[in-house]
Amino acid sequence: MSVLIIVFLTAVIALFTGVFQQGKLARYIGIAGLLVALYVSYLPEAQFFAQYNHMFEFGPNTALFTKISIVVTLLIFFMGGFAFSNHRSHQSELYALMLFSLCGSIVLFGYQNLVTLFIGIEILSIPLYVMAGANKTDLRSNEASLKYFLIGAFATGFLLFGITLIYGTSGTFDLYQVHAYAKEFPGDLMLILGMILMIAALAFKVALAPFHMWSPDVYQGSPSLITTFMMSVVKISGFYAFFRLLTIAFIGVYDEWFNIMGVLVIITLFLANTMGLAQSNAKRMLAYSSVSHAGYLGLIFFGINNLSTYNLAFYLFAYSLATIGVMMTLIWVEKLKRETSFNAFKGLAKSEPLLAVVGAISMLSMAGIPLTAGFMAKFALFAQAMHGAAFLVLIAILGSAISIAYYLRLIIAMFLFKESSFKTSETVTLTYNILAVFIILAIVALGVFPDLFAMQFAS
Repeated sequence: MSVLIIVFLTAVIALFTGVFQQGKLARYIGIAGLLVALYVSYLPEAQFFAQYNHMFEFGPNTALFTKISIVVTLLIFFMGGFAFSNHRSHQSELYALMLFSLCGSIVLFGYQNLVTLFIGIEILSIPLYVMAGANKTDLRSNEASLKYFLIGAFATGFLLFGITLIYGTSGTFDLYQVHAYAKEFPGDLMLILGMILMIAALAFKVALAPFHMWSPDVYQGSPSLITTFMMSVVKISGFYAFFRLLTIAFIGVYDEWFNIMGVLVIITLFLANTMGLAQSNAKRMLAYSSVSHAGYLGLIFFGINNLSTYNLAFYLFAYSLATIGVMMTLIWVEKLKRETSFNAFKGLAKSEPLLAVVGAISMLSMAGIPLTAGFMAKFALFAQAMHGAAFLVLIAILGSAISIAYYLRLIIAMFLFKESSFKTSETVTLTYNILAVFIILAIVALGVFPDLFAMQFAS
């Protein structure tokens, strides 16, 4: 909880920089606060907070996901200097809202209670509804904000209704007490209905098909840096919250949700990858790519073992690194061209080779090409799922093969057009170049030496 308090106070301070017209200062305050929070996350939790363990506990798994979320948020903040240059009037609010949303993520990493789950999701989501509409003069951004809010409210209704049914039948909100009740009464109809409603609500949050319909429009319409945050930090928190719910509270009724999750994974992998092929806009293609990765992540619920939590963390971190890498490239192109179609990327390698390389390596990692972090992450996930649902693994492999096609379209546009269409004197900033090199090295290093992840993050 110490980390949660530090991030919250950092968000408040960053918010107040706007009062003094020092919006750019909010970014540096955010980076400083996140570095302090990252340091504290490696320290033992203060005994004072033990009294709240029945609601929120900062255990080893909570610490692991908190660390990777803070690191990913830090990388996004480093991108902010260039990405938010068009938002000079309200930079402080955007940085503060990202930090407030991160607070919701941290709550979701350690929730012990269904009420805390609801609170964490709302703290995570409400700032996102605002950030999605940050481009006030852009109709797509307005649409993204409104659509995200309406779908979010709809999902919240499902979540609360599900929690109500579970409390009504078990008489408790505590995850472990719900687990004990489910183990004793696995056929309780109200429990099963409540569980199904909660699964539907969280499927909305993590964009599992057919509950994904909001994500392409929201990801495309939101400011690109906010989209990066949604595709990385929000996915990390949403999936771990989902994982905790099913593997703690409802593991006693595994047979009841096994087939439900299997159907969701199959629909997601087929729909997202085929729709990704049909896109002509890179940002929208990446949105469908994000939905497809929700399908791969869904394999974590099959063949569950002692390494499942670690495999989930590794996959989410590898995917987040790749997301940041490709979104760096997209943000640069979007700033210069005012569009994100595939044609806008033609000849990028000639004018900005480093950005083209980081974008290409990131997409190869997303596709699961060997010697990248994405390959090792998919291999671990697929190997686990083979023991629980081999058929789903075959579908996931087919989906990965399809995804290579739409990633290659963007790579070809960047590298195989000799004539560059980037006629500008503007060059990439030093911070951007350093970040690009870091992303490339991290993706390759984790692909060759995956144990580096455990050395840095796992206890």
